[in-house]
Amino acid sequence: MKHIIYLSIFCFSLSLTAQNNDALIKHYEAYYQQMQMQGDVQGIINAMTHLNVLKPSEARKDTLAYIYLQNNKFSQALNTIGIDNKDSDSDIAIEVKAVALKNLGEFERAIPFYTKIYNKTKNALVAYEIAELNLNINNLTQAKAYINLGMPGIKEKQGKTYYETQQPYTVPLKAAFTYLDALVKYNQDKAANIDLAIKKLDEALALAPNFNMASLAKNALTQQKTPKTATETKE
Repeated sequence: MKHIIYLSIFCFSLSLTAQNNDALIKHYEAYYQQMQMQGDVQGIINAMTHLNVLKPSEARKDTLAYIYLQNNKFSQALNTIGIDNKDSDSDIAIEVKAVALKNLGEFERAIPFYTKIYNKTKNALVAYEIAELNLNINNLTQAKAYINLGMPGIKEKQGKTYYETQQPYTVPLKAAFTYLDALVKYNQDKAANIDLAIKKLDEALALAPNFNMASLAKNALTQQKTPKTATETKE
């Protein structure tokens, strides 16, 4: 008889817990919608975090990580979904890992995720990202390979935005690739290829006169070619 009573109490407790969880889930779902309406990012993050605790799901984790990513919280995004390269990763998870790792300076770790995106989309902008990442780790062969892959796939009016100036600016993607190709050429042989690199930078600037990065690179290479004056030599 005691066993029956204990079992009844246990089942009743489980029922109450389930009801409480259901009520909390409904509360945080409503809270999440309200925070969305108000545009309260931290509120959205809080609601999604509670929902993940109460009713975990990969889709919710991915969404939360993406919200972190959109708000430049790269470490938090990766802490939410991890950095392992899994076959089961959703498209959102792959994008989050790629972009977050790149922004945290983990270029080599970011490349496999960008490669996954490129293999699915064949997007020339993604090819540019992979080429630039490979250039940053001095993998010039792969950088050149993705320049060659990306250039023919450029769509009309496709551009690349740069953020090194106070005011971000966009240049045609062909100009961006040409600039990148100049840097690859130069780094392949800094003595022999300097003129070719400057020529390519001129091509990039012809396509985009406002291309600050290309202008800076050209000035730096041109100064390397300028012979020192007699005074400078004596110093």
